[in-house]
Amino acid sequence: MKDHVARTSRTIDAPIQAVWASLTSPDRHSAMMFGARVETDWRVGSPITWSGTWEGRDFTDHGEITAVEEPTRLAVTHFSPLSGQEDTPEHYHAVEWLLEPVGSQTRVTLLQDNNPSAEAAAHAETNWAASLDLLAGIVADG
Repeated sequence: MKDHVARTSRTIDAPIQAVWASLTSPDRHSAMMFGARVETDWRVGSPITWSGTWEGRDFTDHGEITAVEEPTRLAVTHFSPLSGQEDTPEHYHAVEWLLEPVGSQTRVTLLQDNNPSAEAAAHAETNWAASLDLLAGIVADG
């Protein structure tokens, strides 16, 4: 991973398979992504898109599924046109969810690389922490 990696973790009070099922369920994944609709088939090499409205602006973020290792690892690339950057590979993030069992709970660690500065990485960590909080709530709601 490149410099300025955002990293955040949460321990979720559920077994790893339940967390994985929520992470890879279109409806539940969308809910943890603040309502952005996700579309993918969850297969390596397949496209993934997240679409919705953010601060009054419609968006469609996109990327590719780069790893699916059920139930421990999901990785994607991600590009957001709202970033204002050109849609070229050097402006994509690699986003990775790592799941590990901790007794009857699951530790979820999220990594996002290619942030342009330490401040941008910190901002991403705040957003991803909120997303993992949503995931924990979604899993708890069954």
